[in-house]
Amino acid sequence: MDEVAGAIADPVRRRILLMLRDGDLAAGDIAGRFEISRPAVSRHLRVLREAGLVSDQVIGRQRVYRLVPAPLTELARWLTGFERAAGVNLAALDTEVRRARRDRLARREEDTG
Repeated sequence: MDEVAGAIADPVRRRILLMLRDGDLAAGDIAGRFEISRPAVSRHLRVLREAGLVSDQVIGRQRVYRLVPAPLTELARWLTGFERAAGVNLAALDTEVRRARRDRLARREEDTG
């Protein structure tokens, strides 16, 4: 959980996760959406991959990244314990994690079907 929390602490990595929430993207497409260098984006992707938040696959000459929302579930459960103390409802985060998982499964079924 610490590695996941550390990975999402950076705003660039959070933005990458948001991009991947909408579907798989090639590394070049991700890098093209930032003002920072491609090597810097590559380092951010490596951190996300090492935290288990994204997976990658080489397709032809491209490396394509996919969101892996499962590690966020453990973090979401932990944060839920603070809802009452913070006066915040984190149910929306749980809903997003579940939606991302459902969408990912649907995409995989489309790819294999």
